[in-house]
Amino acid sequence: MTTARELADWALALTWQGIPRDVQVIVKEHCADGLGNALGGLATDIARAAAATVKQTGNSDAASLWGSAQRTSVPSAAFYNSILIHALDFDDTHAGGLVHATAPTLSTAWALGESLNKSGEDVIAAYAIGLEIICRLGSASPYGFHSRGLHATQVCGTIASSVVAAKLMGLSVDQTVNAMGIAGSFSGGLLEFLNTGSSTKQIHPGIAAQAGITAATLASHGATGPESVLEGEYGIYKSLSSREANIESITRGLGSEWQCAQITIKPYPACQLSHVTLDAVKVAWAKAKKAGYMPSDVESINAIVHPDSAKIVCEPLVDKLEPTTPYAAKFSLPWSAAALIIDGALIVTTFSDTSISRNEVSDIAKKFVYAAPENKAPAASASGSVSISTKDGQVFKGEVSASSGSPTNRLSRSALADKFIAQCPNSGDANSFFEEIFQIENVADISTVSAKITYLTR
Repeated sequence: MTTARELADWALALTWQGIPRDVQVIVKEHCADGLGNALGGLATDIARAAAATVKQTGNSDAASLWGSAQRTSVPSAAFYNSILIHALDFDDTHAGGLVHATAPTLSTAWALGESLNKSGEDVIAAYAIGLEIICRLGSASPYGFHSRGLHATQVCGTIASSVVAAKLMGLSVDQTVNAMGIAGSFSGGLLEFLNTGSSTKQIHPGIAAQAGITAATLASHGATGPESVLEGEYGIYKSLSSREANIESITRGLGSEWQCAQITIKPYPACQLSHVTLDAVKVAWAKAKKAGYMPSDVESINAIVHPDSAKIVCEPLVDKLEPTTPYAAKFSLPWSAAALIIDGALIVTTFSDTSISRNEVSDIAKKFVYAAPENKAPAASASGSVSISTKDGQVFKGEVSASSGSPTNRLSRSALADKFIAQCPNSGDANSFFEEIFQIENVADISTVSAKITYLTR
């Protein structure tokens, strides 16, 4: 049996009741976080570009655009809503697969759920399936797609989205396998944005969601795709990953070991690969502040960074010291560390056009140095170590075993609520809506929840 067929068998048979209670809670936490990030993403330039594109190309009222009275086709709604979730780079990340798990999967489940009048339980179950599959696909070849210059979120998210769609559309196992095979030909997502700070990365989850739905729809009408899309000679791993894949790991422990319970929820709206070092900076700088030191007293910031992380958030160093766009700043560990020292926090407005032009931040960023010793563990689950030296010779160290929000250091329910509320344009009813998400399986029609999302923006 191929891996795609094993995944299809499992996904189509799974029910919400078949998911352990503790995993159910975690899935709903990620659902709430995804919706909050989408609301925060409404004000971004990429959201406006996506809305204008959908308005021009869509001609249907099947599904809603979150935060808008506008409706469009299912693929277009999933495209737009997925971009909203990822627009601020504040959305969740699975360390083993280095994938943004929620953006392409929740948007797919929600748009199809609306169009098919599905219940909250139907939608959250399909979303859980998508989370599990995208994580397993990514972690079968850790950093392999990235090191080839491709965004694993789009590569793996496209296939995961096709299974989410197949589940809600009631496709057969054969049709679902074909959907996955077709979806593999949509996989991609170039990382060249790292050299320009452009917005293509924000679009990748939207492409994955849209393509997954298209693939499932094609399969439902008889189109076929290679069942060997994963392990085949020209499957996604041998064609798109530069590292050998552990194909057996994709289905090992399926249904008993839950990778979707190992996803990190971000406390900072920046690249996940920076987070553990930023947490270490926070610890070290708290000690320095307590001793009476100011940002102007910093002589150097010395960090130990995972080599895979360094390639993304530290190199080339000269370009990271003075980022030219907000998105480039999100992928600059030196700049983010400096901003954290000066501002005491990293929030959405830290990465605004005005903020990234501050000379005082760039001046401290230029004092950042790092070492990247060999490390075979996944980059996003590495530990963090930082030493901040002052001009008078004092050294303050910060060490953390895992970034905040990670599976071993999960954000509290109140911290999740605070993050959600802070991103709502209309925060008056945000807390009550946040709590309602934890009862989403009791909702008879997911469309009623969509209406409340729109209300939160008024």
